[in-house]
Amino acid sequence: MVSYKELGLVNTKEMFAKAVAGGYAIPAFNFNTMEQMQAIVMAAVETKSPVIMQVSKGARAYANGTILRNLAKGAVEYAKELGCENPQIVLHLDHGDSFEICKECIDNGFSSVMIDGSHLPFEENIALAKKVVDYAHQYDVTVEAELGVLAGVEDEVSAAESHYTQPEEVIEFSQRTGCDSLAISIGTSHGAYKFTPAQCTRNAEGILVPPPLAFDILHAIEEKLPGFPIVLHGSSSVPQDEVATINKFGGNLPDAIGIPEEQLREASKSAVCKINIDSDSRLAMTAAIRQHLAEHPDHFDPRQYLKPARENMKKMYIHKIVNVLGSDNKL
Repeated sequence: MVSYKELGLVNTKEMFAKAVAGGYAIPAFNFNTMEQMQAIVMAAVETKSPVIMQVSKGARAYANGTILRNLAKGAVEYAKELGCENPQIVLHLDHGDSFEICKECIDNGFSSVMIDGSHLPFEENIALAKKVVDYAHQYDVTVEAELGVLAGVEDEVSAAESHYTQPEEVIEFSQRTGCDSLAISIGTSHGAYKFTPAQCTRNAEGILVPPPLAFDILHAIEEKLPGFPIVLHGSSSVPQDEVATINKFGGNLPDAIGIPEEQLREASKSAVCKINIDSDSRLAMTAAIRQHLAEHPDHFDPRQYLKPARENMKKMYIHKIVNVLGSDNKL
């Protein structure tokens, strides 16, 4: 058993309470590599922001859970080296789909886990989430559960269509499971293609404009669960400048579209206190790598193209923290 406290990590309880009261959201950035970890830590330290470093099932398969755990431990020490005396870093399991996976992560130093039973019938979702909560709370690990289904594809998470969270179910679900935060579905979606062109309109420049988030459902949930921490998944905005760079230098991402940042700003001022961002990091990294290799065809040292990729991700993370989520200067 490895306790996250031995690694210098924290759980989400205190940071979520402060975020709800302060009208901002904590950034939850997925990571698979050292460069992503470095960029996240540099951005968090520079902006004086708490941060959640997320590990998906796909990331654990790709990079190995033990390596990722030790990268998170290294992130704490790296933040201190960069001048942050008391970093607030969470290591979170994103979209855990079984009790066994959640238990394994809890036993191996994760400070927060998500149990995603959103695809299950209501009673089965409650039973699974409660089982994880009962185990996690023995070790002061916080638990995120999900009610409602997000559409889209990212890693092993896939659903053809979304099913909005039903506000009338949230009280019973949160009380019976004892979960610490609740991921809801109000129109966000996984991946870089969050909406089809048919679901969007086009502006005068021909750029896709996605449908608005269902803020009426969010506000209804807030009324049912005042002050309870709410989470938004699938909240990358798919920056069009990064998409354009990828396409310019050999990529093929037609009609990639995300969640408008002004809607995420609005959500972060409510009970939404954790916003998940993954695809934007991938786009920033890929755009920088494609451009560098196109402009320097003689380069073959990975450090030559991973360094600008890391810088581009850091720039993106800082933008999200300061201009979208409002978590800067909240340490």
